[in-house]
Amino acid sequence: MIMNGDLNNLTLLGGKTEYKQDYAPEVLETFVNKHPENDYWVRFNCPEFTSLCPITGQPDFATILIDYIPNINMVESKSLKLYLFSFRNHGAFHEDCVNIIMKDLIKLMNPKYIEVTGLFTPRGGISIHPFCNYGMLGTDYEELAKERLMKFTLSQTPKSPKGDFGF
Repeated sequence: MIMNGDLNNLTLLGGKTEYKQDYAPEVLETFVNKHPENDYWVRFNCPEFTSLCPITGQPDFATILIDYIPNINMVESKSLKLYLFSFRNHGAFHEDCVNIIMKDLIKLMNPKYIEVTGLFTPRGGISIHPFCNYGMLGTDYEELAKERLMKFTLSQTPKSPKGDFGF
């Protein structure tokens, strides 16, 4: 049961949605994790991500997968949607997008562990699937990040952005 006091910091839910026209990390909001003693995964599947090529200005389309193990704070999903939408008119390479997203979410939540994968659709006959991750320094999660990065292969990513996202 959510008590009204738990919602005081959430400003986007229930109001008129205002879409930012360029990269806007300030729209991200958090709420308190009610189970910080448990390690559990949270996955966001964002199949309608768009950004612009910083050279040509042409649109790039992707499914962005965000997986994290929360610590004290968790990202509120509507604010995440608006944040990801803010990339629509932002010029950045695919690899830059996933790293920016990860770093903004680390700054926002200080998760125990996080990884971001971009499944960008082909342009010019080439698909790019950048992956980045982070584990809280000085903890087992730092080791988890190293292990998952070293063992990362394309077989971990789905064959199709509309397919099964279980790793």
